Order: sequence, then C-alpha cells, then structure tokens
Amino acid sequence: MKSIATYFLAIIILLYQPLQLHAEEIVITAVGDIMLAGKWAPFLREKGYDFPFDGIRKELAASDISLANLESPIAESGQEYSEKQFRFRAEPHVAKAIRSAGFNLVTLANNHSMDFGSEALLETLQHLSNYGIAWIGAGKNLSEARKSALFTIKGKKIAFLGYSLTQPVEFFASRNRAGTAPGYETFVTADITNARREADYVIVSFHWGKEAISTVQPYQRTAAHKAIDAGADVIIGHHPHVLQGIEQYKNGLIFYSLGNFAFASKSSVADVSAMIRLTLDDNRREAEILPLDVLHRRVGFQPQLLKGERGAAVIEKLNVLSETFNTRIQSREGRYTIPF
Repeated sequence: MKSIATYFLAIIILLYQPLQLHAEEIVITAVGDIMLAGKWAPFLREKGYDFPFDGIRKELAASDISLANLESPIAESGQEYSEKQFRFRAEPHVAKAIRSAGFNLVTLANNHSMDFGSEALLETLQHLSNYGIAWIGAGKNLSEARKSALFTIKGKKIAFLGYSLTQPVEFFASRNRAGTAPGYETFVTADITNARREADYVIVSFHWGKEAISTVQPYQRTAAHKAIDAGADVIIGHHPHVLQGIEQYKNGLIFYSLGNFAFASKSSVADVSAMIRLTLDDNRREAEILPLDVLHRRVGFQPQLLKGERGAAVIEKLNVLSETFNTRIQSREGRYTIPF
C-alpha cells in the first residue's frame, strides 16, 4: 500500500515540476511605435481606438510586461510646438485602449512627447497613471525623466530606462523643466549602474537613428555598447519606423529598431516590423522574434502576425540587416529565436 502511495506521489511531483519551472519564467514583450493621432484620427475614432490592437491582443496577453514606444502625448491641453514638421496629440481615450490591449509600460523618450509642451506631457502622465500604465523616459524634471520603472515579477526585479537621442533638443528635460530623458553617455551609464544594483535585469530603450533608414548609425552602436558595458541586458530601439539589424554584444542583445506597430500612417516604406518576446529565468535568456505586417493597404492600421513564407521573409530581411553584426536568428518549427 505504501509503495502505491509513493508511486502516485512521485507522479504528482513529476507533473507539477514543469509547471513550477514554467511559472518562474518572466515574459516581456516589446513592440515599436504607437501613434494614433494626426489626420487619420477621425477614421480611428470611428473604428474605435481598440481596433488597432485587435489583431495582436492574444499575443500581448501572454506577457508579464508589455512595452511600446508612445509616439505622441495623450492630452487635450498644451501649446503646439510649431518649429517642426510633424506634431501629434492623441485623444484621452487612447490611454484606455493601450491598457486594454495589454500594455503596462510605455517609453516617452522620443521626439513627439513634447509636441504640445510640458502641459500636455504632464496631462499624458496623468492619463497613463489613471489606467495603470507605467512610463519611462520623461517627467516633470530631469531627475524624474531619468528614473527607472522597476517591476517585481516572480521574485525577480526588472528595471526599465528610456532615453532620446533625437532632436529637437528643446524637448529634453532639465533640472527645472519637464521633458524627455537625454541619452547622454554620462546619464545613461550612471542610471544603468544604479539600476543594476537593485535589479536582476536591466532593459533600456533608445529613440535614435535616421527615419526610414535601415542602416544603423555609428553613434547608435556606440551608445548601445556603452549601455551594455554599464550593465544593461537588452537594448530596444525606435524612431526609424523601419526594421534595423540585431546585434549580440557580450552578454547583451540589441534591437536597433523594431519599426512601427500601431501607427496612423499610410507609408509604403514602413511595411513590416517585429514584436519581441523576451523569456528570462535563471537558466535561460531567449528572444523570440514575431514578424508583423503593418502596411496600411493590407492591414488598415491593425498590425497582424506574419507566418509561413511571409513571416520567413521578414526574418530573412532581419538576418541580412544583422550580418554586419555577425548575428543570426535561429529558425525551428516556425519559431524564430536568439538565445543570449
């Protein structure tokens, strides 16, 4: 009788053990730019601001943390900054839609967060806070803009930092002025070093590069390497609106540009992008790349996963862009991964 009881106990332990291992995994999803304002806002308003996320909502639900670059203030207030070509301001309903989609973290370190000045930025922070969305890369002063967002997930601490290396420099926060976090090396290195002291993982977002250009600029690579040297595990880039290459550097992984995600534009250049799913635990660090179709004439502002030949074509494009960095994405049974 005792041996039968022992047998069943052993079976229960074996069945339960994989669940325990799985439960320790931290899953972080990162996507490109969200911008639901501008001249196509009336169309999106009619469809409902949840519409752009309907094609990808299931994928986001599988994550502990989902990060996007919010490429506009969410506000009704503010004074428009007229000395640049494109200025955006999204309606307050956008904040609710972003949270409903599954995003609980956004980076505001970009060249649009201050399009309507500090008043609109501060209103944006309030809307995000109202819906439980954390942010990085901006604040009411430089100290707040440089502050990390720290999450505790399954007993591990993950710190996120965000920086802008794009103009106008007038958008950068200062000691007594609201704005975005400038990606100056002294700031980035000090902030990562501090974050590393309290976090098990550090993930850094940079807004950088040239728009519509898939070539990584030398300063991007320098900044990324310095960040990893300081203790960052993963670098996630935005701004070009198109894909750029991936680099494995030391023990870190650099995504130079993820391209657009949900972006109110009919650009034919920004046709495909990628969603990154990071899986982190004590025994494994892996990035899965999920190809996306974001071309308006095919998906209508609603990003869609690409599989089969079309998905493989996006991965091959990324492999070509990553050749200069000696990085190649592994392909197995329809999954595209990079262990790091």
